[in-house]
Amino acid sequence: MKQNTNDPLIDFLHKLIHFSVKILAVMMVVLIVMGVIDVGWEITQKLFIKEPRFVLTVTDLLKLFGAFMVILIAIEIFINITVYLREEVIHVKIVIATALMAIARKIIILDMQKYDAWQVAALAAVFFASAIAYWYVHRIPVEELATDDPYKEKSKAKISDNAEANTEKSPETMAASQEAK
Repeated sequence: MKQNTNDPLIDFLHKLIHFSVKILAVMMVVLIVMGVIDVGWEITQKLFIKEPRFVLTVTDLLKLFGAFMVILIAIEIFINITVYLREEVIHVKIVIATALMAIARKIIILDMQKYDAWQVAALAAVFFASAIAYWYVHRIPVEELATDDPYKEKSKAKISDNAEANTEKSPETMAASQEAK
C-alpha cells in the first residue's frame, strides 16, 4: 500500500479496498474466460451444428461482433483494475477508451428500426464528445498528468534541457550561437 496513516482504521480500510479490487480482478478474468468460451460455442454451433451449416446471416454476424466487443470491453475494464492495483490511481485515458469501445459496440449492433432519429443523434453526440475527450487527454503529456503544477515541472525540464544543450556544445559553437542572438 502506498498510503500509510497514523490511523489504524484508515489503514485497515485501505487494505480492505485493495483486497476487494483484487477480487474484482479475479472475477473479471472469470467473466472474460466465460465470454470467450461462449463466443467459441456460438461460432461452433452456427458453423458446424445448426442447419444450415457454414452460413452466417447478417444478424448472426452482428450478434457475434457484439459478443466480441463485450469481451474486449471486459478486457479494458480488467486493465483499468490492474492499473489501479499497481498505481492506485484511475487513468482517465483508459476509462475514456473503454467508454468509446462500449459506444462503438452499441453503434455496431444498432438496429436502426428500433430507434428514432433523436436517439441516434444523441448516441452520435455522446460518441463525438467521448472522442474529443480522449483526443484531449491523449494530447496531455504523462509528466503533466502526474504533477500538481505542470508548468513548474515543464520549466524545470526546459532549464535542465537548456543546461545540457549548452554543456554539449563546443566553445566555438556557443560563441557563434551567442553572436547570432
